[in-house]
Amino acid sequence: MDSKAEKETRTATLQMSQTSLRIRQIRQGIMVDDAGMLPIVSVYGGKQYLTTTAFLHFGYEDRDEKHHLLQSTICCLPNGRLQQHYNPNAEDTIWLAGRNAPSLKEDFRVRVSYAKLRAKAAWRVQNISYDESAPRCTGQWKE
Repeated sequence: MDSKAEKETRTATLQMSQTSLRIRQIRQGIMVDDAGMLPIVSVYGGKQYLTTTAFLHFGYEDRDEKHHLLQSTICCLPNGRLQQHYNPNAEDTIWLAGRNAPSLKEDFRVRVSYAKLRAKAAWRVQNISYDESAPRCTGQWKE
C-alpha cells in the first residue's frame, strides 16, 4: 500500500519495488522488459498470498501558497500472474516512462497510465472528487 501526492492526476510514478509485473514498454525508441521486484507469490506463516499493489493518489493544485485537494484516485495494479492480459509486450502496455534520470544514476521508475489500465479493467482505477466549498466527496464506482 502506498500513497502519492502529485499535481499530475493521469498517472502515478512507481519504483520497481512496488510491482510484481514486468515492465514492458518502448522507452526512447528502445524496448524495455524489466522485472518488478515484488514476488508474484509471497509466503507468510507457511501460507501463499498473491502480491497486490494498491495505492491512493491525491491530486491537488497550488493556490494561495497551499495545496488544495481536487481528487483522489484509488489504483490496484494487477498481480504478475496477469502479465499476459495487462502487458503482454512493449506495444500493449499500461506503462509510461517514469520520472527518473539515468544520467544522474537514479533508479529506474515507471508511471502507470490510469487511462490504459482503466481500458483493460475499469474497476482497477476509481476516482473520488473533492469539493472543498461543500466540503464533500463524490464519485461513482466503475465496474
